[in-house]
Amino acid sequence: MAIHRRHFALGAAASTLASPLHVLAQAGAFPNHPLRIVCPFAPGGGSDFMARTAAQILSERLGQPTIVENRPGAGGMLGTEYAVRTSPDGYTLLLVAGSYTVNPALYKLNFDPVKDIAPVIQLSRGAYVLCVNPKVPAKSLQELLDLARRQPGKLSFASAGTGSHLHIVTEYLFDMAKVKCTHVPYKGTGPAINDLLAGTVDMLFAGTEALMQHVKAGRLRALAVGTRQRLAAYPDIPSVAESGLPDYDVIAWHGLVAPRNVPPAIVARINAELNTGLRHKDLEARLEPTGVSAAGGTPEQFGALLQTEIVRYGKVVRDADIKPG
Repeated sequence: MAIHRRHFALGAAASTLASPLHVLAQAGAFPNHPLRIVCPFAPGGGSDFMARTAAQILSERLGQPTIVENRPGAGGMLGTEYAVRTSPDGYTLLLVAGSYTVNPALYKLNFDPVKDIAPVIQLSRGAYVLCVNPKVPAKSLQELLDLARRQPGKLSFASAGTGSHLHIVTEYLFDMAKVKCTHVPYKGTGPAINDLLAGTVDMLFAGTEALMQHVKAGRLRALAVGTRQRLAAYPDIPSVAESGLPDYDVIAWHGLVAPRNVPPAIVARINAELNTGLRHKDLEARLEPTGVSAAGGTPEQFGALLQTEIVRYGKVVRDADIKPG
């Protein structure tokens, strides 16, 4: 009986040792067939652009095709829930954006947004800019907030939909300023911009890449950017922080995550290749005029961002009593 126990113990030890060796073997062979990036949003938008940018980098640097698979619906939840349930082998990645950190406070998820994923990398760092239709008399954020205080609920703001990241960051701004404005949700940023240009709504807080072309053409007035500092691309536009709300600091971002239990060596490999590709001068030159910059960094840094934003926007949703659209 003692011999059998000894053999059992040796077998268990061998099994334990085999696990990390198996992981290293997987990482060494990775990749040996095409990868895919699930983008839980429709083609053509900023999320799709960043997914395809990452796919191009990985295709070039890993020597295997990387395709983008668009699976839009339910504010990004359909594609997200699908991707986090796939095999944790590193061949399926998920493109995530700000909505990923808002949805846990709005919907009953079928997965844990922190425990069921392995952060890979933050791909981009962008900025939201608050723009008003020129008919609005405010020439600065302070003037806009003063106007809103004198006429609670009269000024209207558009968003890409109830519970969208644009909706949440705008409510966050107004809650911090202690003002009340009327929310007008749209099915996407495009329709919201169209009605802002027409004067149907008074303001919109959205990405610089979507709004600044209209500011330059004189069709909209930019009052402030959401990042703590001014943007190098638009140095004349003050930040919300310097306009009287020093604690306001919001970025627009995209990143990649994988299903949990992906071997750490594979995550590290993907992270390293993307960090190198994101520093390419051609990409920097292409992004800079939009106010968006390549991010990069470690998986741990991106994981910390996700956790911080989930907590912050969960509080905004509860304080503003926001319900799903």
